[in-house]
Amino acid sequence: MKQTKVIHVHLCGQRRDYYFGSIAAIYRHLTPEEVGCSYAYLRGAGLSGGGTVTTKTAIIRQSVLLTSRKDYNRI
Repeated sequence: MKQTKVIHVHLCGQRRDYYFGSIAAIYRHLTPEEVGCSYAYLRGAGLSGGGTVTTKTAIIRQSVLLTSRKDYNRI
């Protein structure tokens, strides 16, 4: 089974959810004002290992996306 990192960003005021593959990708699509913190802050905030960061505007958490191999005969 392959495990891929995914970062979930929930914007509280807009009630919108976004999923990213890296912290840098967050800031390519959203502004620091929308996220509620800077890129540098989020990098040092300890998201790895299932950590969660809560700001005034967003909830950011990192998790693992579980996928399977293309071995459909086993199902």
